[in-house]
Amino acid sequence: MIIYEDNFSLRLKEKTYVALGSFDGLHLGHISLINKTINLAKQNKCKSMVFTFKNHPLTIINEEIAPKLIINNEIKSRLLNDIGIDIVNYANFDEEFMQITPEEYVEKLIKCYNVQGVVVGFNNRFGYKNLGDVDLLRELGDRLGFEVYVIDPVKENDEIISSSSIRHLISEGDIEKANKYLTRAFMLEGKVIRGNQVGRKMNFPTVNLDYDKKFVLPRGGVYYTVVEYNGIPYKGITNVGYNPTVKNKKLSIETHMLEFNKDIYGEDIKVYFLKRIRDEKRFNSLEELSAQIKKDKNYAKHQKNILHFVTYLL
Repeated sequence: MIIYEDNFSLRLKEKTYVALGSFDGLHLGHISLINKTINLAKQNKCKSMVFTFKNHPLTIINEEIAPKLIINNEIKSRLLNDIGIDIVNYANFDEEFMQITPEEYVEKLIKCYNVQGVVVGFNNRFGYKNLGDVDLLRELGDRLGFEVYVIDPVKENDEIISSSSIRHLISEGDIEKANKYLTRAFMLEGKVIRGNQVGRKMNFPTVNLDYDKKFVLPRGGVYYTVVEYNGIPYKGITNVGYNPTVKNKKLSIETHMLEFNKDIYGEDIKVYFLKRIRDEKRFNSLEELSAQIKKDKNYAKHQKNILHFVTYLL
């Protein structure tokens, strides 16, 4: 797969079919759209391409209402490569890009990337102030001579699967449903930082994640997780919250990794959330907290989906 970071300066020689969108999360709806793009490209002996953005447009238009992200571009690229996309372009959405009219936007796409067909979702908007829609895209297709394919929403129980709905599920703690829509486990990554060392004193050492605040966080509580460290998965129990028993003032993401006891401060880990076990609660003593952690650890120990998860990680 070829990756570009281009704002309409390229001139591709090979013909393409292009999928348009932000594709945050690369969920079931996105996969349906991208598979359609790949199939069309193969049928017409063209290259399949995803045109998306390096940054979310709302970070420039109005940063205060920009959504929290589900995945980063590195993971997005890896997943798109696994699906079979030939080309991915991450355009930089800046003040200049924001001023491009819908007509100019489409004309530049066709000219720069040798586009034979465009594939979009049913609610796709584009161009200055999102004035472009699928009806305009069809008109431009007729005028400029490219095909337009509009993909219907993917639903479950009449609920449209979307990035915003998945963000809501994660923030409400419904990790299993969010993962079903994502087709994989929701993940947060970062470096291990020092915590208050209370877990170590109770013989339950933990790793504290220095998480990126640009990403959506699961609702406070205790989760069954898998931690990837140096390419190896370890079962874990992860607390998201303020640890009310020890009165933390800052929200933390703190994980006890099973069968692991190594100092990894400053090193990178990935925490994959598989199931919410319980709410966070305040215990009357560290002894009560320790007894509950033993129960949580025993729950994680007996989960059987680790082997399936290893194939995704490695």
